[in-house]
Amino acid sequence: MLPGFNLSSVDEHPLREHLNREFHARSPIPLTSPALVSHLAFHHDDVTSAEAERENVLRLCQTSACKFLENSATHMLVDAGSFLLRWELHTEYSSYTFFQPLTEGESLDPATTALDAVFPGWLAGIPGKLLVATHVELRSTKELSPEKVLEGLSPTADRQMVVARIANGAAWVFTDFMLDNRFSRFLVLDDSMVGRQPGRAVQRLFDIETYRMLALLGLPVATEVGRWLTGAERRLAELMDHIGQADCPEEERAVLDDLSKIAAEVEHSVARTTFRFTASRAYGNLVLQRIDELREIRVPGYPTLHEFMQRRFQSAMNTCAAMASRQQDLSSRVARNSQLLRTRVDIELERQNQELLTQMNRRAKVQLRLQETVEGLSIAAITYYSSQLVYYLAKGGKTLFPALSPEIVVACSIPVIAALALFGIKRMRKALAAEEAGQPDES
Repeated sequence: MLPGFNLSSVDEHPLREHLNREFHARSPIPLTSPALVSHLAFHHDDVTSAEAERENVLRLCQTSACKFLENSATHMLVDAGSFLLRWELHTEYSSYTFFQPLTEGESLDPATTALDAVFPGWLAGIPGKLLVATHVELRSTKELSPEKVLEGLSPTADRQMVVARIANGAAWVFTDFMLDNRFSRFLVLDDSMVGRQPGRAVQRLFDIETYRMLALLGLPVATEVGRWLTGAERRLAELMDHIGQADCPEEERAVLDDLSKIAAEVEHSVARTTFRFTASRAYGNLVLQRIDELREIRVPGYPTLHEFMQRRFQSAMNTCAAMASRQQDLSSRVARNSQLLRTRVDIELERQNQELLTQMNRRAKVQLRLQETVEGLSIAAITYYSSQLVYYLAKGGKTLFPALSPEIVVACSIPVIAALALFGIKRMRKALAAEEAGQPDES
């Protein structure tokens, strides 16, 4: 017999076992009718310590012996004797699901829930704010027939019953999604479900209710953003009119400042609401996915869960999506208009700069003409003073050379002095020009 293949020598990823356990965790609890199942979900405004929630769950074990069927950092399954508790920590909420078995034929008060077995005061220690409280009563069609339940339904103006057969007709679901004694309630009648089908059906109903409420958190935000967007779009339209009426760069810059303020407001709104709108879209998709997994069959005269959600819930999701799209569209329009206005301002500045350069060029030409005139006067001045020096020298030399006439010497020196002065000035100008151009003076 060949030995089994051994993986002990293979370098294993450190998260492999953790990810595999996470994949198999939180499977539906096996349920048999009759049973009561109550589900609570608490929303967290900030990051809540998992340890604090775990400690609060362990307080349940102070009054009874508990057995931990599952235990990890983010979920636990606790057998407290008279009931089971499943605690799960999610990204922005935590859930508590209580399972309590019943005896067949046991009658209950309509307000009874699986939470009745929990000692008073424990719920007050749960961190966060209660967002979902829903209750499922699981019965068999043998002890409570669907026909009897349908006969007892009395439609009212403010309540619309949702009735459907699920699991391809293996069970019945009754609900109105209204709050009775702060709980939404489902009645599930098991006709022919097998294995873990009852547990999966109950879990999907809890997921539908939890994700429905989490998705609807985006609706008030969408309503608030919608009112603000109406005003922002009107202000943007007015600014666009001002752009066409602007007659000077100062007015265009004033409009650009207003556009920058609107852009900052839009980006602040987008940053503030992006997570909520994205989360609502994701939760809304999960709601519809869980409903599809129920495999509903329509009961004549009553809407199914899918029809109910399409008419009421989906319109809220469409509102959130529309507000998110309007925000992005407004942000793009503000960016385009700001770019257009900046282009106009830049073109006007370039035109002004061109005019300024033209004026500077004209002034430079005038200065050059003046400089050339001054250079001519400088040659005349240099010649005059130099000729005076020559005159004094010639006058002093007349004692040595009596025949020498100072006037003739000065007259002869004037052209020479002028030529030397002109040559010196031109050479100096050539040297300065070569130095400015970065080239050595070859002369």
